[in-house]
Amino acid sequence: MALSLLSSVPITSFIPNHTKAIDLRNPSVLRAPRSVVAMANVSDQKAGSRRSANYQPSIWPYDYIQSLKSNYKAYIYICIVVTLKFDEGSSTMKILCLEESFKEQAMRLVGEVRMMLEKAMEPLKKLELIDKLQRLGLSYHFQKEIKRILEDIWSDEGEFSWKKGNLYATALEFRLLRQHGYKVTQEAFSSFQDEMGNFNASFCEDCEGLLSLYEASYLSVEEEGILDTAKEFTAQQLEHHLQQNKLDEHLRILVEHALELPLHWRVSRLEARWFIDLYEKREERNPVLLELAKLDFNIVQAVHQDDLRHASKWWRDTALGEKLSFARDRLMESFLMSMEYTVDPQFGNIRTTLTKVNALITSIDDVYDVYGTLDELELFTQAVDRWDINAMDLLPQYLKICLFVLFNSINKFAFDDLKDHGLHTIPFLKKAWTDLCKAYLLEAKWFHSGYTPNFKEYIDNAWISISGPVIISHACSLTTTKDCLELWEEHSNMIYCASLIFRLANDLGTSADELKRGDVLKFIQCYMQEIGSSDAEAREHVRKLIDETWRKMNEEYLSMAHSTSSPTFVQITLNVARMAHCMYQYGDGYGIVDQMTRHRALLLLVSSIP
Repeated sequence: MALSLLSSVPITSFIPNHTKAIDLRNPSVLRAPRSVVAMANVSDQKAGSRRSANYQPSIWPYDYIQSLKSNYKAYIYICIVVTLKFDEGSSTMKILCLEESFKEQAMRLVGEVRMMLEKAMEPLKKLELIDKLQRLGLSYHFQKEIKRILEDIWSDEGEFSWKKGNLYATALEFRLLRQHGYKVTQEAFSSFQDEMGNFNASFCEDCEGLLSLYEASYLSVEEEGILDTAKEFTAQQLEHHLQQNKLDEHLRILVEHALELPLHWRVSRLEARWFIDLYEKREERNPVLLELAKLDFNIVQAVHQDDLRHASKWWRDTALGEKLSFARDRLMESFLMSMEYTVDPQFGNIRTTLTKVNALITSIDDVYDVYGTLDELELFTQAVDRWDINAMDLLPQYLKICLFVLFNSINKFAFDDLKDHGLHTIPFLKKAWTDLCKAYLLEAKWFHSGYTPNFKEYIDNAWISISGPVIISHACSLTTTKDCLELWEEHSNMIYCASLIFRLANDLGTSADELKRGDVLKFIQCYMQEIGSSDAEAREHVRKLIDETWRKMNEEYLSMAHSTSSPTFVQITLNVARMAHCMYQYGDGYGIVDQMTRHRALLLLVSSIP
């Protein structure tokens, strides 16, 4: 099924001034109960029949998180040996000990790398340096220099002698230019094809070129046949090279890594941690780049630890982890997600706010998905829709706490928006949370009535219930100085695509476990029932749909990359999709306390690089 099947989903369904947030098809779906007070009282008596997902408790205690400390805020001593010459026949050596902070040392190394970027060298060397800086997590230091280099290469596109016949160079240039929003065409690769449109067999042995083209193909947009052919051709050839087992170790690791998940779909911080270890093993590594990468990673990690401690204290103060014992307590995992939404150290407020939003979403999701009765969920949804704290009186005790924490938190976020940017965001944020709760309620009604939606019905609701729009709406309020609705409308298609990828990746990773718990059917099961496919066929269809949605999102990005009023917001939106791939790559890395998520948390937030 092509993505066009979903193109009729009304993007404006989420926009705050739209009167109908979700197409519920049945007007009675969200009809209020006849006697809400009576039903609320009955609900309290039904506690013994409630479901339980048996979620494991958090493995990250509050005291442990608060104890995280980094040495990379301290000072180091640098010893410099100076040779002093007094005359032709005598000299003496003197050791000078200078106090220098790690940050000052990093800035000194940044200056050395900046000189490398400014040094005259051929375009391919500059592109390779930019690629290394990005993969090592250092590019945020050199945004102006990188932009200038890419502008020069883009403007000299007609002068291509340096890359003529070089598949690796052509693909690297294509990938970096598109990644930074330049509309280079797929015809850049036509010279590597024969008259039938197939890639020349002579390139089959160029594994480095194949890998470069494979990574570039994931920057494709809709209806780019050359890049479709390139993706299929390179994947087959790279698999063949792995089977032949003739690649050197460094290239073999890069190929395996790319075939597992392409670079364009990976989150930057985790990729940097992985690539630093790989780069250190290369004989031709640049020692200045490696030293800066390690030092910068550790310095930024110290900043992230501060953000995590702040979010952890907020979470303990809410008492939701204690009072909602049936729900997932996943503060660390919430922070991991938010950290990858926006990695750069200066965005601490965005990271901590989105961590709080993620934690609130998780608690409320489990209220609807696991514990609450339909009567209680109706009441809670109405209370959020009215945004009235007085509606709390009708709720059972556990939902009173949940509603109070939600109101307090969102109102505080909105106050900060008003104070810092002069923006009144309560109507915008309230609409986002109302739409989420209505989407949760619809899924609860499907479950309790035994109804299986068709996959179109499911997606219409599920791209909202995955919580992507709520997360992105808070990112919107944090990254703009103009009306949030304007920014939202400007990027509505990209927001939909990111949320859809979030949903589909989540369903691939969590579907089996959630079915065992008796949860509502996911896209895979809806598709199987409607089409009559097998589980494997449905999963393959989901993977194709993810790929098609990425193409659509790439196109949206290219159309606005150099005109958007908030580049940070655009990157966060893209990173929501990337984080979904990361968190659900090996299953439910969020809900289930697994070794992979634990390992990643230790790498990124606990252990510094030696």
